[in-house]
Amino acid sequence: MILDLNDVHVYYGKSYVLQGVTFSVEVGEVLGMVGRNGVGKTTTLRTIFGLSRPKKGTIAFQGKDITHMPGHQIPRLGIGYVPQGRRIFPKLTTLENIMTAVISGDLNQRLLDEVYDYFPRLQEREDQLGGTLSGGEQQLLAMARAMIAEPKLLVLDEPTEGLMPIMVDRIRESIQRLNQEKGVTVLLVEQNLDTVLRVCNRICVMEKGVIKYREMVERLDREKLLQYLGV
Repeated sequence: MILDLNDVHVYYGKSYVLQGVTFSVEVGEVLGMVGRNGVGKTTTLRTIFGLSRPKKGTIAFQGKDITHMPGHQIPRLGIGYVPQGRRIFPKLTTLENIMTAVISGDLNQRLLDEVYDYFPRLQEREDQLGGTLSGGEQQLLAMARAMIAEPKLLVLDEPTEGLMPIMVDRIRESIQRLNQEKGVTVLLVEQNLDTVLRVCNRICVMEKGVIKYREMVERLDREKLLQYLGV
């Protein structure tokens, strides 16, 4: 496995958000995490990246304990993060936004060419300010920024939220290409169940701060899944 969470508990003040989250991500898979709003999915991702601190439990990446590692060091291990809401820099150009993820040294032209192969629209808008891009283009930019660091594990939080169908298809295709062509393992938190069922190998369902159900996509009990999601 590439990522392993074991009995992780997280509080926000007195609010008990994660109540013993346990799951793992296998090397090379696309794992989808689904659940109703407010059940702890984003908190789980923030905890992986050291942005929220567990009161109990452990998190390991490639066998290395990262539970208490400073947040700025975690991406250097090979974990890319595309947060909910994109969080690009609106007053930097498209290219400058991409360059913010370069951990050390100069921008690798080969990697930039690969990113533009995935997202040719970004190359067309290389000198355009991030804040003037459309919502879909900003999401592509957030993914490109994560890709440029060549992550072993890519973590995406609601990447298709609020996007037009054509952009949703573009995001789905990009996730599949990254996984199949470059071997990037993906942890995808997503409300769009159709996206999850199309691109993921395996699904885990979160409810009230714990993982309640996990299964390979081809073996899913659809009735149980919809019961948890309230669809």
